[in-house]
Amino acid sequence: MSDQASERAPVRNREFPLLAYGFRPFFLVAALFAALAVPLWLAAHTGAVALPTPLPASLWHGHEMLFGYGTAVLAGFLLTATPGWSGRPPVKGAALAALAVLWLAGRLMSFAGGSVPGIAAAIDLAFLPALAVAIAPALQAAPRRNLLFLPVLGLLVLANLAVQVDALDVLPGAGSIALRASLDLFVLLIALVGGRIVPAFTASALAARGEAGRVRPFSARDRLAIGSLATLLLADLAGLPQIAGVVALAAALFNGWRLTGWGGSRSLRQPILWVLHLGYAWLVAGLAWKGLADLTGFVLPADALHGLAIGAVGTMTLAVMSRATLGHTGRPLRAPRLIVASYLLVSAAAIVRLAAAPAPAQLALPLLVLSGAFWSLAFAAFAIRLGPALLQPRADGRPG
Repeated sequence: MSDQASERAPVRNREFPLLAYGFRPFFLVAALFAALAVPLWLAAHTGAVALPTPLPASLWHGHEMLFGYGTAVLAGFLLTATPGWSGRPPVKGAALAALAVLWLAGRLMSFAGGSVPGIAAAIDLAFLPALAVAIAPALQAAPRRNLLFLPVLGLLVLANLAVQVDALDVLPGAGSIALRASLDLFVLLIALVGGRIVPAFTASALAARGEAGRVRPFSARDRLAIGSLATLLLADLAGLPQIAGVVALAAALFNGWRLTGWGGSRSLRQPILWVLHLGYAWLVAGLAWKGLADLTGFVLPADALHGLAIGAVGTMTLAVMSRATLGHTGRPLRAPRLIVASYLLVSAAAIVRLAAAPAPAQLALPLLVLSGAFWSLAFAAFAIRLGPALLQPRADGRPG
């Protein structure tokens, strides 16, 4: 090969791809865990298996979806975004492997640590503080607005602690409140991060197509949308369902108003883009459903939360994982057909799960199983289609 040809050839990165960037291990384990954990919970819910978990069955499912799946996606996002925000090198190699192993140990102990509940709680609680320590230097070097993620992680640590002390019978009843507040925190994160990326990516896509489009500046409608979600968190923490219901309906209105300014109707030709709008639309719908449930009691509060948990959190996290995986592995930002199917399957899972709550008893369990099947298929599709990209070097030969 000539010297000139050698100069043109990309330099292949020789580091172990899975540990080259935070999104790689955490998005992979998040998808695999999401696909497996729900069928496992359904088997326990129907009495087919008995889980040796230290957490009560009523808490284990919610805890693992938020502090298992949710924190894995959050870790992958933050470990990938913070180098770009700060200009500092990413956490990778042995440090990244240690974080992933700590997360996996927490999942193992949450599943099978019933004989040693105190040790199981300590191991599970260790992950989020370790993540905060890992990203703190980058956040401190980043623009000040990004420092918000450190107190958010701190609040999640406190919520996880409340679940664990409930499981240890130290503070009975705290776990369900903490899980509700944790979901509110994830919804607030969707509003904060979504408010940055959805209009920005939409404007960028429109500009690439030669269409007029701009990012609407942060305005009063954004403040109302975010402020209403922060107020909802406080109302849920205080255990005031009637007030929380009113606030949730107001938050649905404000966030719906916010969404209308992002040009979602112009994104329909690009699944990688419209799924972001769909995820935010589920936030609006989930808030409205929760508000009606809190005010009328037509379904149990735990059932009402699935519009937010499956629809909003599930769709938006899948959207971010697929976009980041394609972009950060040097692949075109076009969602493959199997990934588009996964987007639709998550929405189907949310619709069926919401329908199961008010359904007659003879239909409720089949609908619950169908919803779980849709959810698991969605994340299995992600793992099958984009898992290889997470395990392989970047397609363009660049590091990362």
